[in-house]
Amino acid sequence: MRVFRHFEALPAAVRGAAVAVGNFDGVHLGHRAVIDEAGVIAKDAGRPWAVLTFEPHPRRLFDPKAPPFRLTPFHAKARAIQALGVDVLVVQRFNRAFSMLTAESFVSDVLARGIGASHVVAGYDFVFGNKRKGDCRLLLSMGKRLGFGFTAVNAVQDPSGQVYSSTRVRECLAAGDPKGAQAVLGRPFEIEGRVIQGDKRGRVIGFPTANLRLGQYLRPATGVYAVKVAIGGGEEWRDGVANLGNRPTFAGQDVLLETFLFDFSGDLYGRRLRVRLVDYLRPEKKFDGIAELKAQIAADTARARQILATA
Repeated sequence: MRVFRHFEALPAAVRGAAVAVGNFDGVHLGHRAVIDEAGVIAKDAGRPWAVLTFEPHPRRLFDPKAPPFRLTPFHAKARAIQALGVDVLVVQRFNRAFSMLTAESFVSDVLARGIGASHVVAGYDFVFGNKRKGDCRLLLSMGKRLGFGFTAVNAVQDPSGQVYSSTRVRECLAAGDPKGAQAVLGRPFEIEGRVIQGDKRGRVIGFPTANLRLGQYLRPATGVYAVKVAIGGGEEWRDGVANLGNRPTFAGQDVLLETFLFDFSGDLYGRRLRVRLVDYLRPEKKFDGIAELKAQIAADTARARQILATA
């Protein structure tokens, strides 16, 4: 997948694409329906299959003091989109100047002139442009005039009739329900980051952990999770157990994801990890002492091994 950081001056081989447009935070099953529709159209027409998305998320610009909410910061989003088979990802910087573009200018300058779109695909509720005045009707009408087709993809529902949405994923994670989040995402929710230096208490008590800061990621429910872990850019997934929280036994302040990898020895400091939350074991708890903490970690480890053996 080729990645471009701006819609202007795209090479000729990229122009004329069938392009899916949206924020796509989470790249959940509803988003995938939009992106896949662009793929079907692209393949039928012999055109490149593209996605246009925006970074940082517009909410960060308009509400900079909001708590972290991202399901897929840029690298995670790009990887999920690439996994669908997309040819081209155009990542438009969403800053104050771009937010002031009128809806009409977005269509004519970005989609028609910049990308040279042959077809545009968006979700039924996609809105855009200054003051969110653009919608699917505008895309359809301007597309006819500017020479590109337009398809609006209806809401996609699960077997129970609930619409797939990023909001549902966030609600599941906040409730300590990673399996529910996975059902909406179509894959496990994961947190990616670089291992930082910790207090090294886990090493002392026999359960060394690799610690990640959450950064832009939404904060799921604090507590202990059965997890799968990939080291670096690899796709070999190792079993483990992780505590997400501020370590009340040791009066911690900042929220960390502390992961103990089963049957692993080695130095992970500075390495990138992808940690998939597979199942929620229990809430975070303050223990009376090290002995009680060690006993609980041993019990958590045994339970996580059982869960992950069939995950």
